[in-house]
Amino acid sequence: MTTTPHYPFSAIVGQEPLKLALILAAIDPGIGGVLIEGPRGMAKSTIARALADLLPEGRLITLPLSTTEERLVGTLDLERVLSDGQVSFSPGLLAAAHRGVLYVDEVNLLPDPLVDLLLDVSASGMNCVERDGISHQHPARFVLIGTMNPDEGELRPQLLDRFGFAISLNNDLDPEQRIEIVRRRLAFDADPDGFCRTYRKAQQALMSGCREARNRLAHIPLNETAQRLVATLCHQANVDGVRADLVMLRAARAHAAWRQREGILDEDVQAVAELALHHRRKDLPPPASRPPQTGRRPQFLAEASAGDWGELPPQTVPEGPGREVGALLKKKA
Repeated sequence: MTTTPHYPFSAIVGQEPLKLALILAAIDPGIGGVLIEGPRGMAKSTIARALADLLPEGRLITLPLSTTEERLVGTLDLERVLSDGQVSFSPGLLAAAHRGVLYVDEVNLLPDPLVDLLLDVSASGMNCVERDGISHQHPARFVLIGTMNPDEGELRPQLLDRFGFAISLNNDLDPEQRIEIVRRRLAFDADPDGFCRTYRKAQQALMSGCREARNRLAHIPLNETAQRLVATLCHQANVDGVRADLVMLRAARAHAAWRQREGILDEDVQAVAELALHHRRKDLPPPASRPPQTGRRPQFLAEASAGDWGELPPQTVPEGPGREVGALLKKKA
């Protein structure tokens, strides 16, 4: 039995932000997965599959939309129970994906509990199973890649936030890029092995770079300067919680490792900021809807109270119903 090779990652034309996101996730799977949004025909699945060859095991596990929780996390080995009466664990797809890529096409159509479970394991690197009389855990460090077409439905915000990176693809390819993409794809389809040999040197350089970056990662400290810049960017983006801060710091460290640095620079943080903030950024409310500020009064109010401009003479508020209307108007003001 022969297996058709994956389209080489090094042969992908354009899509530089997406390629960077996937490489960083391959260096540090703890970033928490990559969500790729885009219309049909943008080669989302091709790019995801190409990443597998840059990982230690080169393994790609595709998660069908019909997958059950038992098939995903693993369950009781019934054959062994029936044959010798011993309770044992039968691994699922999470175990099979260890040190590889777990790919979910149309992740927005997967049941929310399974997406939640996937993201939990992707972030922790450990699958813990407590069911059917079994208590079992095993390492499951994989790069989670989910793709979706927004026209077919959205992910709930709570799940969207849990993807480490998110990136939106669009159809802004210029004619020259389109020509080159089609030329390479036709060449690959005609002779996959020969096409891969053409890009073997570039592919090996990518694999070597990822391997060295993974080894360098643990020796790069999270310095205070980087943490302050990350905190500032997340504050400006008005994100909820601190998950974005954690993701951005890990990604900046992975970027520094990829660039063969010994420490995190500002440019490492800036390079990954949009990948971590794209799906978490919230618009600030307009000034009129913001809560009033306490402390020092604004300058124009201080001037008005001093009678410098537009001051009106005091008005007499009548007793009875008139007082109630006046009080109400004052309260609304």
